Amino acid sequence: MKYCLILLLIAPLGAFAQMGGDIELNLPDHDSKRIHFGINVGANRSHFSFSHHPRFIRLPNGAINDTVTVVESVNSTGINLAWLVNLNLSEHFDIRTYPLNLVFTEKAFQYHLSYPNKVLGEDSITTKKVQGITLALPLQVKFSSDRIANFKVYMMAGGKIEYDLAANKASKQNADLIKLQKLDYGLEAGIGFHLYFPVFVLTPELKIGYGLRNMHKRDPDLKYSNVIDRVNSRTVTFSLTVE
Repeated sequence: MKYCLILLLIAPLGAFAQMGGDIELNLPDHDSKRIHFGINVGANRSHFSFSHHPRFIRLPNGAINDTVTVVESVNSTGINLAWLVNLNLSEHFDIRTYPLNLVFTEKAFQYHLSYPNKVLGEDSITTKKVQGITLALPLQVKFSSDRIANFKVYMMAGGKIEYDLAANKASKQNADLIKLQKLDYGLEAGIGFHLYFPVFVLTPELKIGYGLRNMHKRDPDLKYSNVIDRVNSRTVTFSLTVE
């Protein structure tokens, strides 16, 4: 993500560097089109934001629960593949969606166990991965600046609905894995730049996703699940779009 931030900072510098002389305006009619399309490819960094259940500290009988001493969410990297549809509302406002948007992720929880079961392959620090293949449908409002030569900056915000096509498939084979809801919804916001070339527009974008639904299907009989209460998804995505 550090390299993505560096790219976002360098991109406008390259555009402004060209302003010292006369510049040929690439694709001058691009932004006046009512609808235009694009192909989006990105990398995401995701994790779970979660809260502990009271079972994490004490058992129902009041005894101290020392089976799981620490629970942590582990950051993981995935990829995004999407098809962009952009509707131009005015000179500065657009509505965007991605009718075909696949997000591949592998989030994980890391547990510190006091009594690991070596027969089951547990260790004092055990990681449980949750793989996801998500079909997402976002709806975004984009606010753009004026075009400066072959450069334009914008901000976007909106909501999204996600359906995990792979939710709980692994947990059916491994009964000790936590289970998650298939459907999620949330908010997202970001910033990006349009770089106009003679035959296409390249758009680097950085955005954050904030899941609102509790994804956890808590199992009181599973030690990996009963110590966790709410689970929400959090994602940072850097992407490149070609229009």
